[in-house]
Amino acid sequence: MVTRAIEAIMNFSVEVEREDDGRWIAEVLELPGVLVYGQTREEAIAKVQALALHVVADRLEHSEATPEFMSVSFIAA
Repeated sequence: MVTRAIEAIMNFSVEVEREDDGRWIAEVLELPGVLVYGQTREEAIAKVQALALHVVADRLEHSEATPEFMSVSFIAA
């Protein structure tokens, strides 16, 4: 029996904006509700990436997503 690995690449778009109060807000467009604030642009991006990975891991754990994810990348929108 030949087993073939399936590689799925998941690209997430990160949208970043600065609020009127100076805080930065970052959102992963493909994952509704994955939205965070940070004091700096870099902090907001790091936090939203971590949250997105938690959401994907949770979906995998609860069989809400296919386990073929091999590569995850973030693209600034």
